[in-house]
Amino acid sequence: MATVVFDHATRVYPGAAEPAVSELDLRISDGEFLVLVGPSGCGKSTSLRMLAGLEDVSSGRIAIGERDVTYMAPKDRDIAMVFQNYALYPHMSVAENMGFALRIAGVGKQERAARVAEAARLLDLEPLLDRKPKALSGGQRQRVAMGRAIVRNPQVFLMDEPLSNLDAKLRVQTRSQISSLTRRLGVTTVYVTHDQVEALTMGDRIAVMRAGVLQQLGTPRELYNAPRNVFVAGFIGSPAMNVFPARVVEGGVQIGTTVVAVERSALADAGAEVTVGVRPEDLVAGGDGLTVTVDLVEELGADGYLYAHGDMEGRRLDLVARVAGGEYPQLGELVTLAARPGRLHVFHAQTGERLSGPVGPSAASRQAAVAAG
Repeated sequence: MATVVFDHATRVYPGAAEPAVSELDLRISDGEFLVLVGPSGCGKSTSLRMLAGLEDVSSGRIAIGERDVTYMAPKDRDIAMVFQNYALYPHMSVAENMGFALRIAGVGKQERAARVAEAARLLDLEPLLDRKPKALSGGQRQRVAMGRAIVRNPQVFLMDEPLSNLDAKLRVQTRSQISSLTRRLGVTTVYVTHDQVEALTMGDRIAVMRAGVLQQLGTPRELYNAPRNVFVAGFIGSPAMNVFPARVVEGGVQIGTTVVAVERSALADAGAEVTVGVRPEDLVAGGDGLTVTVDLVEELGADGYLYAHGDMEGRRLDLVARVAGGEYPQLGELVTLAARPGRLHVFHAQTGERLSGPVGPSAASRQAAVAAG
């Protein structure tokens, strides 16, 4: 197994004004499952292809283990890649597809059969070894693609949106299989996806990218609870974090009828306005806060999501809040939403960088609430 290092790795396509990947600095530990996530065009797949040797590195370097592989041919990097479209040979059986790379590498027939059989056992493909790809479901084809990677015993697995062609139910099932399998094998894995739910559920750590630049690297919990900037705050989480402007007042920021406490030092250079964020599950109905009109309720059984809009200092504000099952308000109903104590995030209005948070209502606001109720 091996570590993977991106050292100021940059990729500039000919004729492009901006780099597709800009000075990516990233160290992936031995055996770690790292997810590269971001919107389309953010540079995540380009980063993966640079690591695979399928894209040139314009500047910087890439290392796998102790070897600098920046200018090394893909076949010499000891990696195995799983593609979005499976890339299976239609005229070959499952066993032949899984063992093809070994045959090309000159591995003997007996050893090849043993390695294919072991991978088939791990992936529950043993009954399918004689079938052709056209006789397989999408999930089965993806497992064959995984098996083809496993039999090579590579130092690093590279996976480029391998679940995007599967239906929702199968995607959930397959991502758990991939996660458990790669951890059992202990192989360093770099996984690319645009789906932040996949990122949160699969990765040991997540690297969030935007316009070729790494925005934040951390565990799923770190990114969810302490996003570094407004982009990460809005991208990580489903539904996304509610993000909106708020006025700076004495003691904190004003949200509807509530003053939310923010450390004075954090607001020293913030100006008259900041951007605040609150997760849907951290918005509760009742008490002081912002009065909104219910536009839509998504009932999901045990709970649901309330979509509403309100007015804050002359600006329309759209919010999403999670509500418990059986407590759904009616469409058009007026409700008051307030952030749970200690669950508000504060960002700089111009730069979008994190200033403070999570934080809760000021002592004065809490005392007023107690007195009122």
